[in-house]
Amino acid sequence: GTASKPGDVAVTIQIFLMLTILSLAPGLLIMTTSFTRIVVVLSFLRTAMGTQQAPSNQIILALAMFLTFFIMNPVWQQINKEAYQPWKAQQISQELAMERAVKPVRKFMLSQTREKDLGLFVSLSKLPRPKNADDIPTLTIIPAFLISELRTAFQIGFLIYIPFIVVDMVVASVLMSMGMMMLPPVMISLPFKILLFVLVDGWGLVIESLVKSFG
Repeated sequence: GTASKPGDVAVTIQIFLMLTILSLAPGLLIMTTSFTRIVVVLSFLRTAMGTQQAPSNQIILALAMFLTFFIMNPVWQQINKEAYQPWKAQQISQELAMERAVKPVRKFMLSQTREKDLGLFVSLSKLPRPKNADDIPTLTIIPAFLISELRTAFQIGFLIYIPFIVVDMVVASVLMSMGMMMLPPVMISLPFKILLFVLVDGWGLVIESLVKSFG
């Protein structure tokens, strides 16, 4: 057969790279962005309210995904400007583009990662003590970032639970004082919890708190 032209080979490599990135995208979205914290907090909110499957898993995931796009937009804009566009215009090599693309993501993760969690994974990796953040491998930062995100999400989840627990306790006390012990407290408290959540603009408060928690 005829030898492939250099241009054809370059296009093939670009297509292969794009397919690879697309296949890894879901994992990268979960591991290196604000998605983990958001989806865990929203799940806690649903459990605290006791609404079972309302909102559904699909709605929680969709809301978490679009909030992630909103929060991560400055990071992705920087990657597009400093890495993707120069690489697309063939101004920089693929290696340099990857290096530039990783930097904003590392900066975001480090800004949200507790020093204690970072120190844990640095010690577990048995690497030489890093002089600064630039010396820490990205594969060491990612698990530390995830642990920090889970811890923050659980802290926010605890705060979300408090008002709903108070409502449950008040309703249970009232039912006991009225001698209606056979009536499930959850059946009575759920409408009050939904009413409380609506009156205080719960969705607005939760989403505002989540976005602001990323600084």
